[in-house]
Amino acid sequence: MDTKYLKARELRKNLTQQERKLWNLLKNKQFHNLSFRRQHPIGDYIVDFICRSQKLIIELDGGQHNIDENIKYDKKRTKFLESLGFKVIRFWNNDIDNNIEGVIKFIEENIN
Repeated sequence: MDTKYLKARELRKNLTQQERKLWNLLKNKQFHNLSFRRQHPIGDYIVDFICRSQKLIIELDGGQHNIDENIKYDKKRTKFLESLGFKVIRFWNNDIDNNIEGVIKFIEENIN
């Protein structure tokens, strides 16, 4: 099996607290009857959450994403995903912790 698929499987087993909280709202078509996947490989990357029917990717970022090197990496990654026709939306972990209602509202505003 391809290493990115093994890595995705490992990430699914070890979700962060924030990823778990959002996943509990998105899984099993609970969110507007949409099908989401978590820790899904696309190209050389693994995205946190994807809804293929909406061409929507949701990324959750911890503090490590606020370092220059990671900011550049995330921009490159987002550009690649957008080149495939996906819309990428990002939230900080503290948004999940402190404003889940706002996160849900923003996701709702970004679905067709």
